[in-house]
Amino acid sequence: MTINEIKNTLNSLKTIAFELPNGELVPNHFHVTEVGRVTKDFIDCGGTRRNETVAAFQLWEADDYDHRLHPEKLINIIELSQKVLGIDNEEIEVEYQGETIGKYSLDFDGTNFKLLSKKTDCLAKSNCGIPVKKEVTGMVEIAQGGSCTPGSGCC
Repeated sequence: MTINEIKNTLNSLKTIAFELPNGELVPNHFHVTEVGRVTKDFIDCGGTRRNETVAAFQLWEADDYDHRLHPEKLINIIELSQKVLGIDNEEIEVEYQGETIGKYSLDFDGTNFKLLSKKTDCLAKSNCGIPVKKEVTGMVEIAQGGSCTPGSGCC
């Protein structure tokens, strides 16, 4: 989800809820303590220089159980960060405290903002000897009594 997408979504909401990958909701007294522009300048294991920029949101919960962040307030925070930090329409990365700080992609399911687990990956598989996984097809038909003939693509 990008900055423009979250602002458009927030415009149609009365309340904000974030859902963790395990289905639990972030407690509704959360704060957005940071909205920032984070640039990562790096090389991958194949030696290719890369640059990524995201808009980072940090969610935090305190003991102020009566606190509620309303959509219009979050829009104001986002727009201020765009003005002050030069944030454009970057993808959003959400930070939230678990056993350590977790980083999540963001989506919306029509009701809740969904925190989606991020995974590490090799960006230079062709340069570092990682075999490419081949797609397996036709195995269900064979297991159900079908046959595999030369040229059928199932073997």
